[in-house]
Amino acid sequence: MTTTNETSYDTLFGKMAIEQGLCTDAELRRSLEELEARRKINPIMLKDLMMDLGYITQNQADRLGKNIKETKVVAYQIPGYKILGKLGAGAMAVVYKAQQLSLNRMVAIKVLPKRFSGNPEYVERFFKEGQAAGKLNHNNIVQAVDVGEAGGYHYFVMEYVEGKTIHDDLAAGKIFKEDEALDIIIQVAHALQHAHSCGLIHRDVKPKNIMINTAGVVKLADMGLARETTDIEAAQTEAGKAYGTPYYISPEQIRGKIDIDGRADIYGLGATFYHMVTGRVPFMADDPAEVMRKHLREELIPPDHINTKLSAGASEVIEVMMAKRKEDRYNNVEELLEDLEAVRNGLPPIRAHKRFDVAALKQLEKGEALKTEDKHLEEDILAIAHYRIASLVLGAVVAVLVLVIIFLLLY
Repeated sequence: MTTTNETSYDTLFGKMAIEQGLCTDAELRRSLEELEARRKINPIMLKDLMMDLGYITQNQADRLGKNIKETKVVAYQIPGYKILGKLGAGAMAVVYKAQQLSLNRMVAIKVLPKRFSGNPEYVERFFKEGQAAGKLNHNNIVQAVDVGEAGGYHYFVMEYVEGKTIHDDLAAGKIFKEDEALDIIIQVAHALQHAHSCGLIHRDVKPKNIMINTAGVVKLADMGLARETTDIEAAQTEAGKAYGTPYYISPEQIRGKIDIDGRADIYGLGATFYHMVTGRVPFMADDPAEVMRKHLREELIPPDHINTKLSAGASEVIEVMMAKRKEDRYNNVEELLEDLEAVRNGLPPIRAHKRFDVAALKQLEKGEALKTEDKHLEEDILAIAHYRIASLVLGAVVAVLVLVIIFLLLY
């Protein structure tokens, strides 16, 4: 005889197997039909049957079982919400799909595991994320709903986005066409424009944090690293520490600079744009530290050299977005949007043209010293200068010696 617990477990197991992409709808339907037929003769759990049919592996079944156990524990702790399944997990939190009972709508709930609840720093950062998101109200930003603590669990409730992330497409090998990429990047730029106007810097713009819902609306997610521009205390506490994701992090974030501003987000968006239209990250290495070193020191391969179908205008915009010196990037998202819209309309990016190497050329023409925030790059520039001076001096000495020898031979 089938128990209620078995039915509940099997239902949750099936839903989570689908949500995590471990089986198809057709495979689950066949499994459920077979399950019903077999139970009349020999009762069996859905997970065991799906393993017998070869739809999932033992390891996958074990992971799902563990997730279900965690889900059931959390489900009874957060009042007002019905947990429906696990959406994913990161280094510091687990995200669940849930139903908000009062408004009968789907939401996503990010929960801080209990093992982190005893650490005040983790708890404070977790609540800061919710509070930061709560300050924002924009169609291209995942909306915050609530933050709280119940049963020893700290949670953050947010808008549920039915759809996928840019990372999902890139992981599947997709290279975005220019028009499609521009449409997505422009929507994210509008989200950043709103965040910056509210005094918040995202600091972790990357494909995993950009979602697209079923209606095609782009949503910027995860304010976990967001910082207020006026929060001097937080900036000083984080001085010298690199916060961000290595493949998309700006040079000033790598250096742990205190005066981080919206141009760091423009760099991260540029790195994301680069990845979308080329199919690869701007700088690749096996070691994250080496990736970050490349962000600081290595010249960027222009994206239109990799994807020759990309327009020169789009490539130019990306290169300005990813300038190593923040002074050489767009001053703000408003400037960036002007050029993005121009390129989308088939026009040249005027602001990028003005910025593209113009500053460096003017400095060289005036004989001004090149300014840089990178001590090692400064040393390289000085070394090149010393080398050129030494070459000139050596050339002059050789010329004088030749003249002396000619004079002696003649006279």
